[in-house]
Amino acid sequence: MSRTPGKVTRTPLTLDGESLTPAQVAVTARGVAGTARVHLADRAAERMRTSVALKDSLLAQDIPVYGVTTGFGDSCIRQISGDKAHDLQRNLVLYHLNGVGPAASEDIARATLLIRANALSRGPSAVRPEVVRTLLDCLAADILPMIPERGSLGASGDLVPLCYVAATLIGEGDVTHRGTVRPALDALLETGIRPLALAPKEGIALINGTSFTAAYGVLAAWDARELAFVADLATAMTLEALRGNVSAMHPFVHENKPHPGQVESARTVRTLLAGSGLATSFEDILVRRERLDGRGYLELSDRIQDKYSVRCAPQIVGIARDMLDWVERWLEVEINSSSDNPLLDAEQSGLHLGGNFYAGHVGHAMDSLKVSVAGLADLMDRQLALVVDEKFNGGLPPNLIVPRAADDPQAGLHHGFKGMQIAASAVTAEALKQTGPASVFSRSTEAHNQDKVSMGTIAARDARTVNALVREVAAIHLLALAQAVELRGAESCAPATRAVHSLLREHSEFVTRDRRLDGDIAAVIGLIESGALRRAAGLADTDFLTGRGLADVVAA
Repeated sequence: MSRTPGKVTRTPLTLDGESLTPAQVAVTARGVAGTARVHLADRAAERMRTSVALKDSLLAQDIPVYGVTTGFGDSCIRQISGDKAHDLQRNLVLYHLNGVGPAASEDIARATLLIRANALSRGPSAVRPEVVRTLLDCLAADILPMIPERGSLGASGDLVPLCYVAATLIGEGDVTHRGTVRPALDALLETGIRPLALAPKEGIALINGTSFTAAYGVLAAWDARELAFVADLATAMTLEALRGNVSAMHPFVHENKPHPGQVESARTVRTLLAGSGLATSFEDILVRRERLDGRGYLELSDRIQDKYSVRCAPQIVGIARDMLDWVERWLEVEINSSSDNPLLDAEQSGLHLGGNFYAGHVGHAMDSLKVSVAGLADLMDRQLALVVDEKFNGGLPPNLIVPRAADDPQAGLHHGFKGMQIAASAVTAEALKQTGPASVFSRSTEAHNQDKVSMGTIAARDARTVNALVREVAAIHLLALAQAVELRGAESCAPATRAVHSLLREHSEFVTRDRRLDGDIAAVIGLIESGALRRAAGLADTDFLTGRGLADVVAA
């Protein structure tokens, strides 16, 4: 299940191959009602026509053009005549329709269509503007290729997955159309979209790129940014549940190790806790402490600092925030690149053979993303362990279940959040297991032509999987925190965390006795995915999209 933004003001999106942002991809891919139709910029269409003219000129001279009048991959030594070029493009699409595994989700399909259209609109791929417009027509009509998840090496691009995109454009195979599976040709004809007859170069231009990998990458990064906020929110509520020491979030501490993500996380936690009557501070502890009064030893009644999972949370969440900054920069370059081969330089009348289809940057970015995001699950799992354990939770009942008198018939029968912690530990372990890098598993294939490949698609899919697991851990932790702060007195929470608690209570009742909680977990996962928790705490979608922090919103 994928996170959908709330109400965001959207302006018409025009593709020029240069200025598409990951946020625009995410908002469009998630199919939000009211998303403006995407158009091809006039200047991009003109660049495309110019490179098509150069391609036609080269073909007229019987110059061997890779993938157009030659075979593919290791078969590049076999040249064909120009009159066979159309058939070659169609055959290229058909022989790669061998993907396996489940179909990619609809948001991935939408993102793939948009990113591929943008890449081709740059111009050097030598495809007609009609190809990009047909991609965008399918996007607007919600005609989405059913793309098997498995089968791409991430070089030579996403050949197998993107062939399902190309097949849709020529009316082959099945699609989902407004949620219904049907033949692609039927969906195209019903909506007035003319199936393409691929011109020379257009088949290889459609499939020889990184757009499927980048689609997973963009949406994984988008969802990971939400999880970074959720981890900060959980930290704030943990501090309240444990009556923890918020002094560890003081600006002075983080100004002296000013990693931007760390500074932002500490500021977010401070802002979430503004006005809290539950969290304490070092100054509060000093006021109420017992004095030595000449004694040589005294055991303090308060811990003057918290466990690492609470005190060091900004240093941990900050890693994810800073990682996302450079990941999103890499992704923005990727989705605004001509990621196929060959490329035509219309200005210099040049034909260039290269390897821009290589998804290495996305693969390495996703390998990094899944490590830092899985670390958020580990952080929240450790916080949860403190909250439910009577040895560490500062007087809360064991497993957060309301204690009963010994003569109560229900005494001793209920275990509260014990099972929830077990589940969180299991899911955390699974998330951590998924963090092994995919990019190191290059396999030589296709007669050793593709002898060093990126495995970027696998890495990006793994990142999507880790995000989902971390959401599950976060949902369990937040339910426990809602229980804990209510036991402390939710009315004493900070305004921001009190609003979050109220939203959680709309979907999950206070646990007074043992009951099934899987439905509650699913409901909170939905709140995380939708951004509802963030909005309840005071961070609006517009601020999220532009990268403004919660503290900036409050200050404004």
